[in-house]
Amino acid sequence: MKDCKQFYIDGQWVNPLEPRALDVINPANEAVCATISLGSAADVELAVTAARRAFNTYGFSSREERIALLEAVVAAYKNNYNEMAEAISEEMGAPTKLAAQNQAGAGLGHITTALEILKTYEFEESAGNSRIFKEPIGVCGLITPWNWPINQIACKVAPALAVGCTMVLKPSEVAPLSAYVFAKILEEAGVPAGVFNLVNGDGPGVGTALSSHPEVDMMSFTGSTRAGSLVAQSSAPTVKRVAQELGGKSANIILEDVDLEAAVSRGVKTMFVNSGQSCNAPSRMLVPAARMAEAAEIAAKTAAKVVVGDPKAEGTTMGPVVSDLQYNKIQGLIQAGIDEGATLVCGGTGLPEGIDKGYFVRPTVFADVNNQMTIAREEIFGPVLTILPYSSEAEAIEIANDTPFGLAGYIQGNDMERVQAVASKIRAGNINVNGQSGDFNTPFGGYKQSGNGREWGAHGFADFLETKAVSGI
Repeated sequence: MKDCKQFYIDGQWVNPLEPRALDVINPANEAVCATISLGSAADVELAVTAARRAFNTYGFSSREERIALLEAVVAAYKNNYNEMAEAISEEMGAPTKLAAQNQAGAGLGHITTALEILKTYEFEESAGNSRIFKEPIGVCGLITPWNWPINQIACKVAPALAVGCTMVLKPSEVAPLSAYVFAKILEEAGVPAGVFNLVNGDGPGVGTALSSHPEVDMMSFTGSTRAGSLVAQSSAPTVKRVAQELGGKSANIILEDVDLEAAVSRGVKTMFVNSGQSCNAPSRMLVPAARMAEAAEIAAKTAAKVVVGDPKAEGTTMGPVVSDLQYNKIQGLIQAGIDEGATLVCGGTGLPEGIDKGYFVRPTVFADVNNQMTIAREEIFGPVLTILPYSSEAEAIEIANDTPFGLAGYIQGNDMERVQAVASKIRAGNINVNGQSGDFNTPFGGYKQSGNGREWGAHGFADFLETKAVSGI
C-alpha cells in the first residue's frame, strides 16, 4: 500500500497541517491501495502564498527558459511513464492497455504539444497605434476529475507552465495517485519552487478554499456541472476568471445513407471505452425509426464482445467504474430505464457474470428510448447506451439539441455536404464525424451547461493569458 499523505508545496514534500487520512480504493478489488491526506484551507493558504511568490519571478521568465523547462518535463515524464500508467490503472480501474496507451499517453501528448506551440506562439502583436501583449494571468487554481486523471491535469498544467503562470492543483481525492506521480515528475524536471503546488482534498475542504481565495487569479475546473457551478459561485466575489469543462450527454446521429452495421458497432465501442466514464461519450445513439430493431441487434452483438474483468488481465477491454458511489448511481439509472419502459437489449443491473467483487457494471444497451426518459436526460457516466429513434433529419437535430449539455456530437454518414449541414446545427463544442476524433491541437470544450473556454492546443493557452494594450510605443 502506498503512503501518499504529503503535499507538494513550494518545492518540498510537506506534511498536512491537520492530518486527515483518506483511503484510496482500487475499484477492481475494493482493496485499499494507498492513503492520502485531505487538506484544509490552511494548506491551501500555504500553497497559494508559495505560488504568488513564485509568480514574481516565473511570470517574467523568458520563452527560452520555459521551453527548456517543458523539455525537461517531457524527459522526466518519459522516465516515469510506466509508473504513471500503473497508478492510473490502480486508482480508477482502467485496463492496462488503456492506461498505458490512452491515459498516460494523453498526459505526455498535452505536454509535448504545449512545448511545440510555445516555440512560435505570438505573445504580442500590433493593433492600430498600440502594441498588444498577452501576459500570464497569475496564480491559477486547478481542479481535476478522476475519469481521465492525467489527461485533465496535463491539459491545464502544460499551458499554464508554457505561458508563465504558477498554480495549485487539487486532483480528485478518488483517484489521486497519478497526480502524485506527476508532482514527482515536475520535481525531477526542476520546476522552480512554488510554480507547481499539489494539495489533495475534497471540494468543501480544498476546492472552496482555492476558488474563493483572493490571491488566485483564475480557476480551471473539470468535473460535473453541479460542482462547476459551485466553483463559479465561490469565485464570483473575487471576480476571478473561471474556465469550466463540465458534463455531457452527447448524441450520435446515424444518418440513413451510412452502413448501419459499421456505424452502430463503432458507436457502441466508443461508448464503452473507459467503462463509459467520459464526459464526451456518445451516450445517445439516434437511428432512423424504421431501423431501430436492426440497430438494437447490432448493438447487442457488439456489446457481447466486450471483455469485462481484471484490468491487469490480458484481453480485458473494460474495467470497473471508479467507486461504489458511481456503481450505485449507475445501477439506479439502469433500473430507472427499465421502470420507464425502455427496451433492455443487453446488460442490466447487478455484477457481470462470473464477477463477485469490484465495481463492475454490465455493458448495457437500451432501445426504444425517448428523449424524456431519465436515461436520456441524465449523464450516467457508465457503460450504458441509449438508442433513440428519429423520423427525419430535422427531428434528429432537434433531439440532439434537446439537452442542457453541449460538449460533443457525433455524426455518421456518407454525404459530407449533408454531414456538414447537420454539424452546423448541433449546439456542441466538438463534432466527431464517422469515428474521427480530434488530436491534441483540437480545442476541447462545450456549449451551454457543458462549460466555457477551451482546452488543448493553442486554444488552451488563452484562458491562462491576460491581454494588455500599450499605446504610444
